[in-house]
Amino acid sequence: MRQVHHWIDGSLTPGSASRVGPVFNPATGVQTAEVVMGNGHDVDLAVAAASRAFETWGDSPLVQRQNIMFAFREIVAAKRDEIARVLTSEHGKTLEDARGEVQRGLEVIEFACNIAHLLKGDYSEQVSTGVDTFTIRQPLGVVAGITPFNFPAMVPMWMYPIAIACGNTFVLKPSEKDPSVSELCATLFAEAGLPDGVFNVVHGDKEAVDAILTHPGVSAVSFVGSTPIARYIYETGTRNGKRVQALGGAKNHMIVLPDADIDLAADAAVSAGYGSAGERCMAISAVVTVGDAGDQMIEGISTRIEKLTVGPGDQPGAEMGPLITREHLDKVRGYVESGVSEGATLVVDGRDIVVEGHEAGFFLGPTLFDRVTSGMRIYADEIFGPVLSTVRMDHFEDAIALINANPYGNGTAVFTNDGGAARKFQREIQVGMVGINVPIPVPLSFYSFGGWKSSIFGSHAIYGPEGVHFYTRQKVVISRWADPIHRGVDLGFPTHG
Repeated sequence: MRQVHHWIDGSLTPGSASRVGPVFNPATGVQTAEVVMGNGHDVDLAVAAASRAFETWGDSPLVQRQNIMFAFREIVAAKRDEIARVLTSEHGKTLEDARGEVQRGLEVIEFACNIAHLLKGDYSEQVSTGVDTFTIRQPLGVVAGITPFNFPAMVPMWMYPIAIACGNTFVLKPSEKDPSVSELCATLFAEAGLPDGVFNVVHGDKEAVDAILTHPGVSAVSFVGSTPIARYIYETGTRNGKRVQALGGAKNHMIVLPDADIDLAADAAVSAGYGSAGERCMAISAVVTVGDAGDQMIEGISTRIEKLTVGPGDQPGAEMGPLITREHLDKVRGYVESGVSEGATLVVDGRDIVVEGHEAGFFLGPTLFDRVTSGMRIYADEIFGPVLSTVRMDHFEDAIALINANPYGNGTAVFTNDGGAARKFQREIQVGMVGINVPIPVPLSFYSFGGWKSSIFGSHAIYGPEGVHFYTRQKVVISRWADPIHRGVDLGFPTHG
C-alpha cells in the first residue's frame, strides 16, 4: 500500500507515529493509499525545522522571496494537470473542476509574487520638529495552516504563499482524506528553490491539530472548515496566545426575483448547487424564490438536472463526481430522508443513482427539494452535498429577512434585472460576500475572502490584502536624528510642535 508521508525540513519522512489512516478513491470505493497520522513529536520536529529556517528566511531580501515565488508559480502552472489528476483521484471532483481549483490557487501565488509592493509601509515626514514617523510590516515567525478536504490544493494555497512571501515559515496540516496534493506541492516548492524548513507538511487528525494549537513555537494559525471546529480552533488557539483566523461553515442563499432572467438563474443554481457534488463552502444550498419565480425555477432546475452526467471525476464528460467518503455519503443521504419525513417536497431524488462499473463508489445524484421551510433540518444545517432546497417567499423583504436571520454569513446572491432591488440587497444583506447575478461570489486574489457571523472567527479574512496583514505585524517607528538643539528633560506628556 502506498504511504503518504510528512514533509519536514526539506524531505519526506514517515515520522514517529504508529497510526495510519486510509485514503480512498471515492469513485471506486477502493483504498488506494494510507497516510501517516502525525503526533505531537512530529509537530515538534516540523516547528523546530521551521524555527531554524526562520532565522535566515525572515531576514532574506524581499527580492529573493519574490523570485522564489515566481519560480514556484511557473512550476505549478506547468504541473497543473498533474496536480489536478492527483486531486481528482483522492477527492473525486471532475478533472475540469480540479483544474479550476488549481487555477484559483495559482492566482494567490501570483498575488504573492508582488510581495515587495504589498509590504510597503507609510511615511510621514516632519510630524514634529526634526521628527519623522513611518510604518513597517514584519513577519510573525512560524505560522500554521489547517485545511479541509474539499479544496486540497486551493485552500492551502490561500495561506502558505502569502505567509512565506511575507517572511514567515509554515507548517501545514492538510486533510487526511486527500493528503497527496500537499505532499506533491511541497516537492514542487523545493524544486522552485525554497530553503529547507520554510515549508513543512504534517499529516494527521485531531492529535496533530491540538499539538499545533498548543505549541509555544507557533505564532499564528489559519483554518478553513466547519463552524463548530472553527470555533474550537479559534478559542483554543487564542487561549494559547496565537493570532487566529478561522473560517467556518455556510448556508448560502440565492434569491430569485420575478423579473430575473430565469434561464440564467436556473443555470446558476444548478452550477452552484451541484458543482463538486455540493462540497463547497460557497455552494448555493438554498434557492429563495419570490412571488411567481418559484414554479419557473423548479421547472428550470429539474430540466437541467436530468441532463447532468454523474460519474468518476476522470471520466470524459462527467459533470459531477462522488462524495469524499462512505461516511459522508451516508450522512447526506440521511439529510434527504429527513427532508422527506419533515414534509418538504422531494422533486428529484438522487439516492438511487447507479454509476455503471462504479457501484461501490460514493455517489449521490443531484437532489432537489421544494417548499422547504426554515424549521427543517435540511434548511438549518450545512449539508455539504448535492442537495438543493427551494424556499418560497411572497415578498423580497421577507427573503432578505430570512437570510439575515441565518447564523451563517459566508456568501449570497440575488438574481434580478432591477438595479434598485440589487442595490437594496447589497446594502441590507448581512453576509460577507455578495453576488449580483453571480451565484458564487468568490473574490479574486487581490481582494480577500471572508464571511460574517458564524462563518468566521477572528478579525482577518483570508488571502489578498487581509492575508498580508494577518501574516505580518505593523511596527510604527518615530525617529529623530542628531539635533544641535537640546531641549533638556521634560516630564510632560509629548506634544507635537
